[in-house]
Amino acid sequence: MNEENILRLLAQVDAILTDTHVVYTSGRHGATYVNKDAIYLHPTVTTQLCRTIARQYDAAKIDVVAGPTTGGVILAQWTAWHMTAARDEGETLAVFAEEEGEGDASRRIFRRGYDASVQGKRVVVVEDILTTGGSARKVVEAVRALGGTVVGLSAICNRGNVTSEQVGGAPLTALVNLDLTSYSAADCPLCRAGVRINTRVGKGQAFVDAQGGQA
Repeated sequence: MNEENILRLLAQVDAILTDTHVVYTSGRHGATYVNKDAIYLHPTVTTQLCRTIARQYDAAKIDVVAGPTTGGVILAQWTAWHMTAARDEGETLAVFAEEEGEGDASRRIFRRGYDASVQGKRVVVVEDILTTGGSARKVVEAVRALGGTVVGLSAICNRGNVTSEQVGGAPLTALVNLDLTSYSAADCPLCRAGVRINTRVGKGQAFVDAQGGQA
């Protein structure tokens, strides 16, 4: 699928909202929102996206697909499934990296015996949405710490203009690239125009509550 078809698919399940007024996790405002949670409600959409990711690689040369908790667990499973289906023999494994620690000192590690499956293997890292690339980079680092080779990092959507350098130098691809313009609350033209804040996604409800319930 090309980017136009993928955008259409995401819009069909309300995974991309446009012409709205949202408050992002950062507290900034904008008119477009990528609702990754809406994707996972629809297995048929999820598997199509993961099949597209899997086809970016020579499946026979990928041992493991790894993702961060939580959405990356689902993506890793489906992507590994499609890679396995494309192989003449053998199986591509799916693992996930969990967070350890807090704040800037946090890292991703492979528990549950998954470290043995990653050690020295050829790995593709998957992520749903790249905003800063922080979670994906930590998975890349966790793979390399075990002597694994990161063949590539694939995301459904790169909404933060994240570069390969920001994710540890791993080759980076995204099915969709979005440049989301955002504004501080004080400079938001949507607020000035009186456009109601969408309280169903992002931090809209928290922002409205902090303003005394006025959307």
